[in-house]
Amino acid sequence: MAATASHADQPVWGTFNGDLAATKFADATTFTPEKITGLERAWQVRTGDVSDGSGELPETVWSATPIYANGILYLGTPFYRILALDPDTGAERWSYNTNSTLEALTQPALKNRGVAYWESGAEGPCEKRVLVGTMDATLHAVDADTGAPCADFGENGVLNVNKWNETNAVFPFSLLQPPTVVGDTILIGWSGKDWAYTIEPPGNLLAVDARTGELLWDTGFIPPELIPVTGTANIWSSMSADPELGLVYVPVSSPSPNYWGGNRRDPIPLATSIAAIRIDTGEVAWSFQHVHHDVWDYDTPSAPTLVDLQRDGQTVPALVQTTKQGFIFVLDRRTGAPLFPVEEREVPPSDAVGAQVSPTQPFADIPTPTINHAAMPEVWPLADMLSFGQCSQDRETYRYEGLYTPPSEQGTFLWPATAGGNNWGGATVDPRTGILYVNTSQVVQVLRLIPRANYEAEVEAATGDGPASANEAGFYPQEGSPYGIELFEWRTSLGLPCWKPPYGTFAAYDLNTGERLYEVPFGLAQQWGFYGLRSWGSPTLGGPVLTSGGVVLIGASMDDRVRALDAATGQELWSDIVAAPAVSIPAVFTHEGADYVVWAVGGNSILKKRVADQVVAYRLGTP
Repeated sequence: MAATASHADQPVWGTFNGDLAATKFADATTFTPEKITGLERAWQVRTGDVSDGSGELPETVWSATPIYANGILYLGTPFYRILALDPDTGAERWSYNTNSTLEALTQPALKNRGVAYWESGAEGPCEKRVLVGTMDATLHAVDADTGAPCADFGENGVLNVNKWNETNAVFPFSLLQPPTVVGDTILIGWSGKDWAYTIEPPGNLLAVDARTGELLWDTGFIPPELIPVTGTANIWSSMSADPELGLVYVPVSSPSPNYWGGNRRDPIPLATSIAAIRIDTGEVAWSFQHVHHDVWDYDTPSAPTLVDLQRDGQTVPALVQTTKQGFIFVLDRRTGAPLFPVEEREVPPSDAVGAQVSPTQPFADIPTPTINHAAMPEVWPLADMLSFGQCSQDRETYRYEGLYTPPSEQGTFLWPATAGGNNWGGATVDPRTGILYVNTSQVVQVLRLIPRANYEAEVEAATGDGPASANEAGFYPQEGSPYGIELFEWRTSLGLPCWKPPYGTFAAYDLNTGERLYEVPFGLAQQWGFYGLRSWGSPTLGGPVLTSGGVVLIGASMDDRVRALDAATGQELWSDIVAAPAVSIPAVFTHEGADYVVWAVGGNSILKKRVADQVVAYRLGTP
């Protein structure tokens, strides 16, 4: 089985993942292992849209992919502004302010992952548009040349998406991920308030007309009879599409509450799944559920990657889904049928009050998972010694019986952690060879169910007058269920990880055979300002981009560096220090004959408490 190039070279970086196939593949021929060491910083911009949370504003989490289209570089910011920059110099062409409410309405931080771009092919005002969403559920469309609102979209350029939030509306439809644009259709998913409630808005995908904002269809993912007792199973991440097949591929998340499922005992087949939706009607063409009855928040985290493969002399349109669990599912994107074996295996039962878990879960051993499911990482002797045996004691205290050990009052190890494994950054693929490249976090968390009668007292005793929760850590109520939760990384009191490194890896896979070609530690961990060893690696957030010249460009690590890797080996060829962790996917494009790579550098407190507002561009020499 061999890969074929099914997607034409992209002259622009026009979507969150570079193209609708989510390949993150750039035809940047000068970015080769031999030349990349000459990469130079061309310019940088500070947007001013940043907060560390110490003042009146919540902290910011900025993970925007820059969009290069129309000869301009477009970015969304966590203050929900659009910036249009000159690709050569970074000079501002124009800016647009949504004047959105800067409050953490659904998320613990002000978040933005960028903008979307649409053009009609005609000439005139608003025939090219930039779209940005806000946490308070509005979608704005502005002219790509001037930044002026497009009056025919919604009401004077603003679409109130929350008008379709009609059921269990305990929070707004937060538009933090840019929508996906296919032809003249804008496909909108939304984010909610994680781990807060049992009954929440039911997850759906909205399709609107790119010119007017008129609703074309609305597809839900929860059976109607279960909507009164649960919610979410929404799409908070990016999507991919195959216009020739007329399908959009959506990563569906888990239902509510995330860590207890006694309210939703009947099957929800579309939850925690990859679903193929017909773009013209909203009909579900097929779906593949990779977690049954999810009580681990193992959402489908990223857009499926599309690549054509050759099998038995036939071209197979394939889809590749990386997951928080570390499985890599390879499916026929026409039907959802697995191209490698997927086996249902027994998993541990739950001992939580009123809980129910599926007796089996789907496992895929080919391609080799990015997480070792055979055993949880061993206790790290250094951390155990410095904690006077705390790590060893924890290992005996908390429950772990393999992947899919259910949440418990005793406390359960989550391996991998609720953020993965692999997260929204996804993978990159070479459509010429079928080789996939992906970064992985190797992190262990502990999740503890707290009986409702004890929850408030435990939170008060632990936090006093301080906040109960942080960015995917701390206490969360799951109101309406028998349990609140406490979630934390398995660390010593000094902050050292209790598990053996590596903490992050980078790997390459041959999708023809499922073989892992290599796996190497990636990035540098940091604690108290000191770097860890290279062999330890770093947890990551963000994704890689592959160039046609054989170089992988990636930020993602906690050590404030952006890097170029040799795609053949995973070894570092070049790096530069930036203002914070670059928790984003870079844009790679050719402008006026020069190849560029541009990162939004914003930071994320999941990695470390450093935020920034930096846009930084690199090129090979003077154009």
